[in-house]
Amino acid sequence: MLSIALIGTGPTGLYTFAALSGQAARYRITLYEKGDTIGVGTPYSEETATKAMLANIASIEIPPLQGTYLEWLEAQPAAFLHRFGLRHDDLNARLFTPRLMLGAWFHAQFEALIVAAEAAGHEVVVHTGVEVTDLRLSDGGVMVEAGAAGAVFDRVVLASGHSFAEDAQTARYFPNPWSGLIQTDVPAARVGVLGTSLSAIDAAMAVATQHGRFVRDGEALVYERREDGLQITLMSRSGVLPEADFYCPIPYAPLEVMTEAALTEALAAEAPLDAVFDLFRAEITAADPGYAAHVGLPELTADSFAAAYFADRLARDPFGWARENLAEVERDRAARRTVGWRYAILRMHETVEAVLAQLPEDDRARFDAGLKRVFIDNYAAVPPESIRRLLALRDAGALQVAALGEDYDLEIGETGTVIRAKGRELAFDVFIDARGQRPMQAQDLPFAALRAALEAAEQEVPEVDEGYVLRGVAGYGGRVVLAALPYLMHDRPFVQGITASAEIGAAVAAGLEREEAAPRRRWRWAQMLDWAA
Repeated sequence: MLSIALIGTGPTGLYTFAALSGQAARYRITLYEKGDTIGVGTPYSEETATKAMLANIASIEIPPLQGTYLEWLEAQPAAFLHRFGLRHDDLNARLFTPRLMLGAWFHAQFEALIVAAEAAGHEVVVHTGVEVTDLRLSDGGVMVEAGAAGAVFDRVVLASGHSFAEDAQTARYFPNPWSGLIQTDVPAARVGVLGTSLSAIDAAMAVATQHGRFVRDGEALVYERREDGLQITLMSRSGVLPEADFYCPIPYAPLEVMTEAALTEALAAEAPLDAVFDLFRAEITAADPGYAAHVGLPELTADSFAAAYFADRLARDPFGWARENLAEVERDRAARRTVGWRYAILRMHETVEAVLAQLPEDDRARFDAGLKRVFIDNYAAVPPESIRRLLALRDAGALQVAALGEDYDLEIGETGTVIRAKGRELAFDVFIDARGQRPMQAQDLPFAALRAALEAAEQEVPEVDEGYVLRGVAGYGGRVVLAALPYLMHDRPFVQGITASAEIGAAVAAGLEREEAAPRRRWRWAQMLDWAA
């Protein structure tokens, strides 16, 4: 029976466990969770989220486990839903719910999966409140060190999720939105939030709900202050706000132009990125010729499309644009209407991501500077309710947005933070860095022995196979599975979210299943040779 250590029990660990426990082979699986509760994950826990923070994924998109998320919600008592301001009549497959509700589902699913796994013959050991400190080679396996204890495993799966630099948090500076923000009494003062994505909106909500509340006034949402003085500023290089999530068919319709065969041909071209952009342009033109004409798509390139894509929003007041976009999205949702160009870009982002590692270095740099920004803006659309709350804060005089440009100085001090950009100075009493997860490299791994092995193998970015197994690392290759999303983002910049966790979990389990089958095949072949002799 193969012994497996699964480090991290957030969404990636959860879906990996589900895939492993559903196989015919039987495993001895040990779960290591740094937090007190398995299955929740950083953005969905009570330590890092509040009821005001919404998940930007609905049940229709979430891969089912012991049933769908919606089925689980419908089975919950009314009192549970009421805690989050919901009723059973509100539930539907496209509803965006608070992150805490999704975390509760993850936890319940993990517990049910463990029961089912043990009934099927797997051995499962759970360690909570335990932090793994190192992974060392040992006779026949890998030693997982956790505190003063250690255990040796045949395989180790690293499924840790969010990972941030260990910058010191203070009452005036938060290096990320999950570093104790909701446990801190933030004063009603000047609060700077670096970022404008859903993470930044979450940070703004965590502060705003300490000093007021959102209430319905007829059809409108209003922010009622309990005290004066709160002024939140969301900041980014461009100063644009994300758009509201738009209606579209799910599962996605197949792409018409950017097929696998067409991409293969494009990658073999003399200028691969430009050939891929030709497919991108043709796909959008086929889906929405009116939009293609509006932005002048026939004359645009892989380098100039991003500027055209953002031009209308940059020319407008961000809150005015947000108000109109929200109204448009709500009309489309009611009419079940899909905006062709938005849907085309959404369907292409994962298709393009799959070939990024094959682009020449110069083309990859060009992609990161242009089209990457477009894809991220498109798939990172936020729940309409999040936009509604931003507008309520704006109408109450508690929120503004600032564009910093490409070059700005950030000075973090004991009494506050100052940003100098575009010839002006912005001063904040409290500052929250909410730019989200950055790609991590081998040097960022918290395991000294594994770091040293990767350094010896000259792997600045860890190399993995299709099952996310480390390769080319002496002793660790074939034994350690790197399924931690931050360390995969170099080649897969969009590999964030629950659907990615499910895909990775399935790939990890399939890879381990192939490994298990290989020795059996070799044994049978040897047995056949003995019989023949």
